[in-house]
Amino acid sequence: MSFVKGAWKLLVALKDGMVLLFLLLFFGLLYMGLKAARTEDGTPGSGALYLALNGPIVEQPREIDQVSTLVGNDGPAEYRLRDVVRAIELAADDSNIKAVVLDLDGFGGGGQVAMERVGAALDKVRAAGKPVLAHASFYDDDAYLLAAHASEVWLAPLGMVGVTGPGGSNLYYKGLIDKLGARTHVYRVGTYKSAVEPYIRTDQSDEARAANQALVTAVWNGWLANVAKSRPKAKITDYLADPVALLRAQSGDTAKAAQAAGLVDKLGDEIAFGTRVADLAGEGRDGGPGDFAAIPVTSYVRKHPARKVGQVGVITVAGEIVDGEAPAGMAGGSTISNLIRDALSDDSVKALVLRVDSPGGSAAASEDIRSALTEARKRGLPIVVSMGNVAASGGYWVSTAGDVVFAEPSTITGSIGVFGILPSFEDTLARIGVTSDGVKATALSGEPDVIGGVSPEFDALAQASVEDIYGKFIGLVATARKLTPQRVDEIGQGRVWDGGTAHQLKLIDRFGGLDDAIAEAARRANLSGEAAGARYFDPEPDDISKFLALFGGEQTSVRAGPRDWLSHAARRQEQLAARVFTDLRGLIEGPAIRADCLECRIYTPAPPMRQAEKASWFALLAKWATGA
Repeated sequence: MSFVKGAWKLLVALKDGMVLLFLLLFFGLLYMGLKAARTEDGTPGSGALYLALNGPIVEQPREIDQVSTLVGNDGPAEYRLRDVVRAIELAADDSNIKAVVLDLDGFGGGGQVAMERVGAALDKVRAAGKPVLAHASFYDDDAYLLAAHASEVWLAPLGMVGVTGPGGSNLYYKGLIDKLGARTHVYRVGTYKSAVEPYIRTDQSDEARAANQALVTAVWNGWLANVAKSRPKAKITDYLADPVALLRAQSGDTAKAAQAAGLVDKLGDEIAFGTRVADLAGEGRDGGPGDFAAIPVTSYVRKHPARKVGQVGVITVAGEIVDGEAPAGMAGGSTISNLIRDALSDDSVKALVLRVDSPGGSAAASEDIRSALTEARKRGLPIVVSMGNVAASGGYWVSTAGDVVFAEPSTITGSIGVFGILPSFEDTLARIGVTSDGVKATALSGEPDVIGGVSPEFDALAQASVEDIYGKFIGLVATARKLTPQRVDEIGQGRVWDGGTAHQLKLIDRFGGLDDAIAEAARRANLSGEAAGARYFDPEPDDISKFLALFGGEQTSVRAGPRDWLSHAARRQEQLAARVFTDLRGLIEGPAIRADCLECRIYTPAPPMRQAEKASWFALLAKWATGA
């Protein structure tokens, strides 16, 4: 009887807990819904299109973090590139939009190609006779590349232009691996396939250094050319050549130094900036100091949804390419393949555009995506590839299915190479007195034995497998690009190229963005008018995420971002932790055979770690260290 009473009390307690959780969820959602409704009602009919970018611009935003959203700790936002561009271009011809305003204090970047595309949209606003104003306390490379396209660039009186140029350090784990007594078994093809170097070296090889330096130089020259064209009076090279001298000339005032070099037009705080915008676009409803009529970009995008009548299907491959299913913001082989087949099952879709912004990942998942595109080609659909910031390794693998490939001069591509990496922990465990032994039916029984040690037979088999996949990669590229396998091997070897050099090497066909690719696909399918427009096929969020998205509210002010040089440097700590987390997760969870590009990751914004990832950080490290 006591057992029954105890069980009944447990059930009642569970029921009460579920009711309490439901009530908290209900009232939390109700509060967010009312807040969103109030903000929507407060949006002015005319004013300034307000881009308070509190996070990065990406090809495909990640799914909503449900738990973090409910507790009000959802972190930085992510803005879809095509939404931002479309909003800005619509604003150019919208009589209700009097100006476009960029508030970049919380901006998380987005990669050079994406910044150039947004900059081109801002140029259309200025060509239409409307002002574009930018304000920040700190401008890094991506933020300034956007600001250079503004008609007025404002900087906070205590602010700074902190442009540094691309490049930086990669992390090398060999010292840690040695201290833990672990071993890394590396199987690779490609002189320049430096993605494995962090696990077998303490620094980069001479070959990797030379290739990376050439890449950085080409990308940086593109950045300088874009800024020089957009803002000719900016003496950016002088500013970077001897910033200390410029500071001394302005008595150490970083803001005045930037203004003296022509990088910014005016110095002023948010109130002064807002007052200037109010003069151009009208005062806000509150009428307080610095309040102006702001139309948040998220609200503007919702009020002007893209029409879905186009017959050019667009599939996005964004983020790391992984096996199986994956949410938006990552490219799951099965997920993307199913989206391609969904497009094929729609009789109204007459052509496909593959938008690639990925450093690669799983070779098997990349092949899944390429195979699905091959099905489309067999059915007579034109396939056009549009490369974004990065389309390398697995990102280039999937691009071989295209009839024509577009990229930008600043696109990072190539990295035609394959590697595999597998850790084993026999020495680690031996240090704590754990050993292993057993019997085998064959030389490969129990392999790979990450506890007792990987056998020479397995090593040989793994290396042969990697070489076989590299051979297939070479063959795919040779067929697609109409080159000999020998020539592809010469320009392959895992080396990464900028888009301009890739065009010379015939790895891409033309320079152009996504709009150019869509137009080319429509031309090849003989489409015109509304039919020549795009229809996007994206991963569908789950029902809970869709529901939470309805209560997202409007962002009318940014959260505090880095507002000085050292704060900006401190923000990189979390990005560094995210990169370590990603590297170790890939080492543990696989895939073991990868077409991946380490160098490419410094050219795209690292997504901020979510709460669940932060919580599992030490667990992941412990798992790797113990071989569990």
